[in-house]
Amino acid sequence: MNKRVYFLMIVSFVVGMVELIIGGILDLMAEDLGVSLSKVSLLITIFALIFAVGSPVLLIMTAKIERKRLMLLSLCVFLAGNLVTVFSWTYSVVFIGRVISALSGALLIILCLTIAPSIVQPHYRGRAIGIVSMGVSASIVLGLPIGLILGNAFGWRAPFVLITLLTVLSMAGVFFLMGRVEPKPSHPIGEQLATLKDRKIFFGQAITFLFMTGHMTLYAFLTPFAESTLGIDGSWISIIYLFFGAAAVSGGGVGGTLSDKIGPKRTIIMTTVSMIVILFVIPFTTFSLPVFLVMLLIWGVVSWMLAPATQSNLMILSPETSDIQQSLNNSALHLGIAFGSFIGGLVIDYASVEHNPTIGAVFVILSVGAAFLSMYGQTHSARKEADTKAHS
Repeated sequence: MNKRVYFLMIVSFVVGMVELIIGGILDLMAEDLGVSLSKVSLLITIFALIFAVGSPVLLIMTAKIERKRLMLLSLCVFLAGNLVTVFSWTYSVVFIGRVISALSGALLIILCLTIAPSIVQPHYRGRAIGIVSMGVSASIVLGLPIGLILGNAFGWRAPFVLITLLTVLSMAGVFFLMGRVEPKPSHPIGEQLATLKDRKIFFGQAITFLFMTGHMTLYAFLTPFAESTLGIDGSWISIIYLFFGAAAVSGGGVGGTLSDKIGPKRTIIMTTVSMIVILFVIPFTTFSLPVFLVMLLIWGVVSWMLAPATQSNLMILSPETSDIQQSLNNSALHLGIAFGSFIGGLVIDYASVEHNPTIGAVFVILSVGAAFLSMYGQTHSARKEADTKAHS
């Protein structure tokens, strides 16, 4: 395994941590900036949407730039976005800082995901994607508790100061440790979207979107769910997030290893079905905190097992457009984050937070359906190709 893959994991962790870090300091930011909680939460939604839309577009716009140089330039812009946030004095300025960070961060994450499999041997591709996915998953699940702890101790700007320092270290690491990585030929955005006309690819991407929507329907509102069902206070909430984060960090590695050993299709089915069971069972574990924590650990691992398997599967489905598929899959993931958070909010407004796990499970059931439709398309295509060869 190329050691640079682990460095790409670190970069993806630093960059990805910004996305949900606000979730733990919503009240602190709202009070300091003089706005409502819902307005501050919009900073998470806009970040996820920019991540989803920006990565494929930016990948095309920067297609001819050597990858090490592009990473350094993107990290400089990412650093600027975080500095704007740190020294902001109004909500509008914070919003601008988030947009800058999201645009540069979207490109950095997709660069990490596309560079990793290209610098290892073919039989390590799933594992390489899994290792980088560990960085992404760790950043998303640990960003919130890190923000919560630092924000409560030193003010809401403290988490962004930490990210600024880590970004500077990442820039030094890229400069001294990363070698040249030549870019691959670019594909117009129309050509990227045209790949979704292939049913097996469309539903292959839909697996990630629906799975992440179901996951975020509960995870984005884990704090009110735990407070309502377990009756615990803020200190225990931090512990719950850390438990989940510790488990989720390993999910990408577990998923990547399984994808290499038993194949991406089996890993996808195993992961999605497991998530359905978990979301249906979680409400019945809240009678006991220890039992709930055990289920939380399992949920954490499973929640990030899917990414390397789906990305490996998409690379197999369309090896000639592997960069496109990874970019689109990254978009599907962040659209799922945005949509799941939106759906979870609607459930709370019109029903109760206790229903969030069940609604989330429904979306994961749909992701299993998408998986079977994608895999049926693979089988059908393979059979059609075999028939064509037989007749010729």
